[in-house]
Amino acid sequence: MTKLKQNPNHIFIDTNILIGAHFGIDKDVRCMNYLKTLKGKKMYISSLSVAQSVALFQNKKEDIAKIKSAVNDMIAKFNIISFTEADIKESLDIDNKDLEDNMQYVMCRKCNCLYFITNNIKDYRHFINITALKSTQVRQID
Repeated sequence: MTKLKQNPNHIFIDTNILIGAHFGIDKDVRCMNYLKTLKGKKMYISSLSVAQSVALFQNKKEDIAKIKSAVNDMIAKFNIISFTEADIKESLDIDNKDLEDNMQYVMCRKCNCLYFITNNIKDYRHFINITALKSTQVRQID
């Protein structure tokens, strides 16, 4: 993977944060509320995160209108990065056993995000050129 200059004003939000906030998990709700207050920052999620969220919401038997509202909220709040065939191939070339993590990392790099917000921080510590933060650590970003 080519070394890119990561932008400190670009923040990538992992699926687990989106889902936690949706279901009212306090730390994730506080994280999302803080991120909304930051000026001059761009928030990114992957199209993969949207699909994963919808699948989980449907699995939890949520009302279709509520699911559609959640997706429309994602569209309004975030820059959604498309996941292409080239991205999939790149993620398969990463030497890491968790392919979904690789995919999210590729999406983070694709939009030059410096920050990767996730509740699975241990899974992202070995990736280069990003700063992985837990939802409880987002106040390090200003």
